[in-house]
Amino acid sequence: MSARYERANRLVIRTAEGISFSLWLAGPTTRFLAWAIDLACILIFLLFASVAMGVAGVAFPDWAAAALAAGSFITLTGYAMVFEWFWRGQTLGKRILRLRVMDEQGLKLQFSQIALRNLMRIVDALPMLYFLGGPACFINTRRQRLGDLAANTVVVHVPKLSQPDLSQLIGGKYNSFRDYPHLAARLRQLVTPEEADLALNAILRRDSLDAEARVRLFDEFAEHFRTKVAFPEEATLGLSDEQYVRNAVDLVFQTRHIGS
Repeated sequence: MSARYERANRLVIRTAEGISFSLWLAGPTTRFLAWAIDLACILIFLLFASVAMGVAGVAFPDWAAAALAAGSFITLTGYAMVFEWFWRGQTLGKRILRLRVMDEQGLKLQFSQIALRNLMRIVDALPMLYFLGGPACFINTRRQRLGDLAANTVVVHVPKLSQPDLSQLIGGKYNSFRDYPHLAARLRQLVTPEEADLALNAILRRDSLDAEARVRLFDEFAEHFRTKVAFPEEATLGLSDEQYVRNAVDLVFQTRHIGS
């Protein structure tokens, strides 16, 4: 998998199978707004914590002060780490503004990258209000602050997934998976929006792939969906890997099409 950056602030990721995905890089203004939302959440949490520690401080003033100081530091440094790890590159502010942190090569985001970029936030914020990190985002073609440069990460806009019309893709063919609604429901539950979007893009761009790459790509997608839910043999008998993926995508997006 490789990635390149275009002038229009776009990150283009090309997979080994020959599929290209284009994502818009987040600019400094949007990132600042997301940070402001996150900062507001942190301050609200610290306000409640200080009130609680104030009550406890009546009996144990020294312990309360130490706990509040330690808790404030942990919250300020750990808030983004925790959310970006469990929400796959998003904090509350980023999720509201549809932003996501990702590896600049399109690889899986590692916790070490999340930790490094957030620990470097202290340097980015120097001397105050991101006087170092802010200008770095403006002059960097990848819109990276210093923490992103150190961690090899970028922040991108998350495209809004809409329910596509798959009628032309399915072509009126009978979807045998729909005969097993309990398995179909389980598949919809287990497949993430990102996985569904990748599979849908593969279907939409299948004609632009080399024959060998196309077979290999849909073999991997079909095997991935099989690990999610195992449909009975009578539902999969005679299906190619590509048709298997098309049936699965049709279920995940719950699209009504001819012949359904």
